Amino acid sequence: MDKIDHIAIQTTSIKDSVLWYKKMFKCEIEFEDDTWALLKFDNTKLALVVPDQHPPHIAIKRENIEDFGTPVKHRDGSESVYVESPDSNKFELIRYPK
Repeated sequence: MDKIDHIAIQTTSIKDSVLWYKKMFKCEIEFEDDTWALLKFDNTKLALVVPDQHPPHIAIKRENIEDFGTPVKHRDGSESVYVESPDSNKFELIRYPK
Protein backbone atom coordinates (compact mmCIF):
# COMPACT_ATOMS: atom_id res chain seq x y z
CA MET A 1 0.00 0.00 0.00
CA ASP A 2 1.34 3.46 -0.88
CA LYS A 3 2.01 6.06 1.81
CA ILE A 4 1.01 9.72 1.70
CA ASP A 5 4.12 11.77 2.51
CA HIS A 6 2.57 15.23 2.62
CA ILE A 7 -0.25 17.42 1.39
CA ALA A 8 0.68 20.82 -0.07
CA ILE A 9 -1.61 23.82 0.10
CA GLN A 10 -0.97 27.30 -1.24
CA THR A 11 -0.63 30.43 0.86
CA THR A 12 0.30 34.02 0.09
CA SER A 13 2.45 34.34 3.23
CA ILE A 14 4.53 31.44 4.52
CA LYS A 15 5.46 33.33 7.69
CA ASP A 16 1.88 34.27 8.60
CA SER A 17 0.60 30.78 7.80
CA VAL A 18 3.26 29.05 9.89
CA LEU A 19 2.38 31.28 12.85
CA TRP A 20 -1.32 30.47 12.43
CA TYR A 21 -0.77 26.69 12.12
CA LYS A 22 1.54 26.64 15.16
CA LYS A 23 -1.06 28.56 17.19
CA MET A 24 -3.99 26.38 16.06
CA PHE A 25 -2.43 22.91 16.02
CA LYS A 26 0.17 20.79 17.77
CA CYS A 27 2.74 20.39 15.02
CA GLU A 28 6.47 20.86 14.46
CA ILE A 29 8.21 22.99 11.85
CA GLU A 30 10.58 20.80 9.84
CA PHE A 31 11.55 23.56 7.40
CA GLU A 32 10.64 27.17 6.66
CA ASP A 33 11.83 29.83 4.23
CA ASP A 34 10.08 32.51 2.15
CA THR A 35 8.75 30.08 -0.48
CA TRP A 36 7.66 27.01 1.48
CA ALA A 37 7.37 25.41 4.89
CA LEU A 38 6.95 21.83 6.02
CA LEU A 39 4.89 21.14 9.14
CA LYS A 40 5.00 17.72 10.76
CA PHE A 41 1.88 16.27 12.34
CA ASP A 42 1.63 12.90 14.05
CA ASN A 43 0.28 11.11 10.98
CA THR A 44 1.51 13.16 7.99
CA LYS A 45 3.16 16.41 6.92
CA LEU A 46 1.62 19.60 5.58
CA ALA A 47 3.55 21.69 3.07
CA LEU A 48 2.75 25.37 2.75
CA VAL A 49 3.74 26.69 -0.68
CA VAL A 50 3.48 29.98 -2.54
CA PRO A 51 1.50 29.93 -5.79
CA ASP A 52 4.36 30.78 -8.17
CA GLN A 53 6.60 27.98 -6.81
CA HIS A 54 4.47 24.83 -6.42
CA PRO A 55 0.97 23.67 -7.26
CA PRO A 56 -1.28 22.40 -4.49
CA HIS A 57 -0.74 18.64 -4.44
CA ILE A 58 -0.65 15.35 -2.56
CA ALA A 59 2.76 13.69 -2.31
CA ILE A 60 2.96 9.90 -2.38
CA LYS A 61 6.17 8.02 -1.52
CA ARG A 62 7.38 5.90 -4.43
CA GLU A 63 10.70 4.35 -5.41
CA ASN A 64 10.00 3.92 -9.15
CA ILE A 65 9.45 7.59 -9.97
CA GLU A 66 11.41 7.30 -13.24
CA ASP A 67 8.47 5.28 -14.59
CA PHE A 68 6.44 8.52 -14.53
CA GLY A 69 8.91 11.10 -15.87
CA THR A 70 12.29 12.69 -15.27
CA PRO A 71 12.92 13.19 -11.53
CA VAL A 72 13.78 16.64 -10.21
CA LYS A 73 16.16 16.85 -7.24
CA HIS A 74 15.16 19.05 -4.29
CA ARG A 75 17.31 20.90 -1.76
CA ASP A 76 16.66 18.25 0.92
CA GLY A 77 18.01 15.47 -1.34
CA SER A 78 14.61 14.09 -2.26
CA GLU A 79 13.59 13.57 -5.87
CA SER A 80 10.14 13.77 -7.37
CA VAL A 81 7.96 13.74 -10.43
CA TYR A 82 4.58 15.49 -10.71
CA VAL A 83 1.67 13.68 -12.35
CA GLU A 84 -1.92 14.71 -12.91
CA SER A 85 -5.08 12.70 -12.30
CA PRO A 86 -7.85 12.51 -14.92
CA ASP A 87 -9.57 15.32 -12.96
CA SER A 88 -6.44 17.55 -13.12
CA ASN A 89 -5.46 17.02 -9.47
CA LYS A 90 -1.69 17.20 -8.95
CA PHE A 91 0.27 14.41 -7.30
CA GLU A 92 3.95 14.43 -6.47
CA LEU A 93 5.61 11.03 -6.52
CA ILE A 94 8.52 11.47 -4.11
CA ARG A 95 11.58 9.47 -3.13
CA TYR A 96 14.04 10.22 -0.33
CA PRO A 97 17.71 9.22 -0.25
CA LYS A 98 18.36 6.04 1.69
